[in-house]
Amino acid sequence: MIAPTDRTPLPREFFDRPVLEVAPDLLGRILVRTTPDGPIAVRLTEVEAYDGPNDPGSHAYRGRTARNDVMFGPPGHVYVYFTYGMWFCMNLVCGPEGRASAVLLRAGEVVEGAEHARKRRLSARNDRELAKGPARLATALGVDRALDGTDACAFGETPLRMLTGTAVGPDQVVNGPRTGVAGEGGVHPWRFWVADDPTVSPYRAHVPRRRRS
Repeated sequence: MIAPTDRTPLPREFFDRPVLEVAPDLLGRILVRTTPDGPIAVRLTEVEAYDGPNDPGSHAYRGRTARNDVMFGPPGHVYVYFTYGMWFCMNLVCGPEGRASAVLLRAGEVVEGAEHARKRRLSARNDRELAKGPARLATALGVDRALDGTDACAFGETPLRMLTGTAVGPDQVVNGPRTGVAGEGGVHPWRFWVADDPTVSPYRAHVPRRRRS
């Protein structure tokens, strides 16, 4: 369950900072997804930072497109993309409006509404695996492109909202190379996770996809 003191919504100012400040500070924060069945809450345990024009691994590295438009702000909005022809992943936009940067939500612990998440993640062997990886997290929460652009800082009824949770102490934050990112963008140590947390996904280096003959 979420403690009453952890239920305060994160203000927009939290996200209106450089992406490398926001990313580690998101660990321990709580994302709440409102569904017809009931709320599902995830305590974030793993994230990755993407710094727009300074980052070859970012979707916004080459400029603004219809796909990445939400990344250009305002901060505190949700950027959802479709990948590998089968999965959705979600990010939280940060930094000043007009300069694209975002934090990919890679993994978390379902702390409320696990019974609803299990219906979407039938292949999970246990509750630790419900949101262990960015596609699994989005699937557990029922997130797709229809939620692209959602304001996670909005007042009133909203399908996705960020709460303060309990920030993780600096001594418990670990960082390293991003998972599955190719080229120059793959060397940045911009993945952050909670040390020894069982919901954190395993690191995997980028493996080029082979073309079918």
